[in-house]
Amino acid sequence: MEENFFERVYEIVKHIPEVKVTSYGAIAKALGTARSARMVGWAMNASHNRDDIPAHRVVNRKGLLSGKHHFGGTNLMQQLLENEGIKVIDNQIIDFEKHFWEPEITL
Repeated sequence: MEENFFERVYEIVKHIPEVKVTSYGAIAKALGTARSARMVGWAMNASHNRDDIPAHRVVNRKGLLSGKHHFGGTNLMQQLLENEGIKVIDNQIIDFEKHFWEPEITL
């Protein structure tokens, strides 16, 4: 089940548009498993060897770069977001509501 769940998470993450971000919880809700935000986080942690998953676009519900330590201990997550036009100060996305993308309910 876990591998299938992870792949379902990745399918949603692949659709996050540039200059947009979403949250672990929003992905879980779109999958019909609203209480599984932590598992979405585990899926994102496991995705860092895949170039086809824009993991930098997934943040916590407050717009914090909570997964940034999985980007090689650098500011890579912030740099990737800023390269797309998203401003980040103190590990938090500025104008989070403007950049938030709500995944479609897929079930």
